[in-house]
Amino acid sequence: MQPLEGLLILDFSTLLPGPCASLILAEAGARVLKIEKPERGDEMRTYEPKLGDDSINFSMLNRGKQSIAIDLKAPDSVARLKPLIERADVLIEQFRPGVMDRLGLGYEAVRRMNPRLIYCSITGWGQTGPKSRSAGHDLNYMAETGVLGLTGGTDGAPVLPPVLAADIAGGAYPAVMNILLAVMQRDRTGRGSYLDVAMADNLYTFLYWGLGNGHALGKWPGRGDEIVTGGSARYQIYPTSDGRHVAAAPLEDKFWSTFCELIDLPIALRLDDAPVEEVRAAVAERIASATAAHWREVFAGQDVCCSIVATLKEGVEDEHVRARGLFDRQLEVDGRKLPALPVPVASVFRAQNVCASAPRLNETQDPLLII
Repeated sequence: MQPLEGLLILDFSTLLPGPCASLILAEAGARVLKIEKPERGDEMRTYEPKLGDDSINFSMLNRGKQSIAIDLKAPDSVARLKPLIERADVLIEQFRPGVMDRLGLGYEAVRRMNPRLIYCSITGWGQTGPKSRSAGHDLNYMAETGVLGLTGGTDGAPVLPPVLAADIAGGAYPAVMNILLAVMQRDRTGRGSYLDVAMADNLYTFLYWGLGNGHALGKWPGRGDEIVTGGSARYQIYPTSDGRHVAAAPLEDKFWSTFCELIDLPIALRLDDAPVEEVRAAVAERIASATAAHWREVFAGQDVCCSIVATLKEGVEDEHVRARGLFDRQLEVDGRKLPALPVPVASVFRAQNVCASAPRLNETQDPLLII
């Protein structure tokens, strides 16, 4: 039996944060019922590229779920949803603050229907505060929390992050953690709870080192002046002679010593008091003197914390990833089977059935749903 088997989750969210959270819960055995708009459904269904009727993004994020379509603005929508709310364990929503209240589905309203319900609201800025009703996307949360300001390209400008860290690491993952904590608390108290998950709030955890420097020493980090932002030769990305790159992170002395030996860095530049700019330039010159294939061979089997920057295709096809079975689970779309989206749920908690599909809009017929 999976740990969340028997748990019913009503997911009113769309796009990425909420659907990713409910996907993780579904992979651990929960039954997830998506509440979608009639005709169009989750907006991500319309995204490109499509595979079958819906976008591949939608299919990956909603594998193994069910779907019903209800117009939440219709006069009878609350009455139609009430039987499901009364037996649900968790409700996830992602509207701006106040929207669910106006629909008659705010926390106080649904708590009267089901005091054991765990109600999770995921927003960019949280339910309170001056920005709570402001529109935003991942890039905005990264920008205004200071995360983006610590990135920088060769021209000194911030660079676009390739991962949606606020949506997933700041929204989906904290939502899952707090839902599971709320389930444990409910087991002891018999009462549900309200969870205010703010994606921007949760980004600050990733800046623990900068917060420590700033709060304790008054030394707030800037772009390119700290160890992990480019201020050290020991934590850098160096181009190779064939247009690829080495990600070098030999931070500790034992790694740095081996690294310097392997690239034949002059002795004087290996010392801690050597000028950082000179060391960085010398390392860059050495790495740029050979191809990525050369450095891959040089670093192979050595404890130096150095990697050749891979493409996504190369990363997926890496022999280690294959050995771990990361993409063994499958997503079925119109009879075609693809690798499913990996989620951080241990294999011991997941179903033996490794193949599942995303729901078609309004395909679920629930006997407790009054139509």
